[in-house]
Amino acid sequence: MTSRSPLDDPDNSSFAWSRFKRLMWFMAVFTIVMIVLSLGVLYWRNGPISIHFYIATALGVGFAMLLMSALMGLVFMSSGTGHDESIDDRLGDNTKDVW
Repeated sequence: MTSRSPLDDPDNSSFAWSRFKRLMWFMAVFTIVMIVLSLGVLYWRNGPISIHFYIATALGVGFAMLLMSALMGLVFMSSGTGHDESIDDRLGDNTKDVW
């Protein structure tokens, strides 16, 4: 039987989610700065190109950075709150023989 996750406690959960939101706000600002810098470098190196190129670059850089930061933030939240330890590990340490 699985044990209760520390995220089931409202106090732990609200603290963890507020920390995650703070991380995402920081990464959103950082992403905007990186988009502006990358577009500036592209304009400086290549001059005026099609507007579609700049839009695609901004969307690609922004989507990739925000997706990576969201996934890594969830990994850190899961590990930092003890949520990972609350699973029912039926295999135990027998997995080292498989690999």
